Amino acid sequence: MARNEVRPTVKLRSTAGTGYTYVTKKNRRSDPDRMVLRKYDPVIRRHVAFREER
Repeated sequence: MARNEVRPTVKLRSTAGTGYTYVTKKNRRSDPDRMVLRKYDPVIRRHVAFREER
């Protein structure tokens, strides 16, 4: 079974420098740029920006 390259799995790493990551999938056709989401970082116990890392 071939992998679906339209929806690749990406890692979102915290910009706070804690090393905490989320793993998610994204639609490459609708969002070709790197993803930036504001999510909760439990290490520092607040919401911060998470950037896509490749």
